[in-house]
Amino acid sequence: MRGPDWLALEAQLSLSRGVRFLITWLPPCLGCMRGVRAPAILLGGGAALLLSLLWMPVLPPVASRLLSLPRALLSMASGSPPAQPSPASDSGYVPGSVSAAFVTCPNEKVAKEIARAVVEKRLAACVNLIPQITSIYEWKGKIEEDSEVLMMIKTPSSLVPALTDFVRSVHPYEVAEVISLPVEQGNSPYLHWVHQVTESASDSSTVPP
Repeated sequence: MRGPDWLALEAQLSLSRGVRFLITWLPPCLGCMRGVRAPAILLGGGAALLLSLLWMPVLPPVASRLLSLPRALLSMASGSPPAQPSPASDSGYVPGSVSAAFVTCPNEKVAKEIARAVVEKRLAACVNLIPQITSIYEWKGKIEEDSEVLMMIKTPSSLVPALTDFVRSVHPYEVAEVISLPVEQGNSPYLHWVHQVTESASDSSTVPP
């Protein structure tokens, strides 16, 4: 595709050819023509020169706008639909079938005990411990501030209820924080691994002993 610089150069060349035409052919024509024909030729040449001058500043911006048209519009004009992203189902993973659950604990010792227990019971495939987080919250009418450890638990979404019941049964807090977020996308082999590790617990409707 020709760029704006090329179009501007072409406009300049057209103007130059028009000027040369007027200089070369206009005097002989004026000498040989009689009556009203000479003014007509002069008027036509002047009009051509004026149009060339007017088009010179217009061509580059117009060409630039045409070149900046989105590819999507060009695809619509040609009748071919824009490319669509591959669905997540192509990897065999069902979006939302794995969840990341979050639990806060008062210290690292409690967090490690709960994390090891949920992995041993196959209620989770992996638990990450994030130490030294600061939690500011309202409790019984007062604003509290505590240093806690955050557990990030990867588990099948179907096991979140069983995981919640187990955490509540062993957690030292009166009201334990257990929240989960579904995983829509991710590394397919890892997400399949989460299901494989917890497969025996997923097949059971109760928490393993």
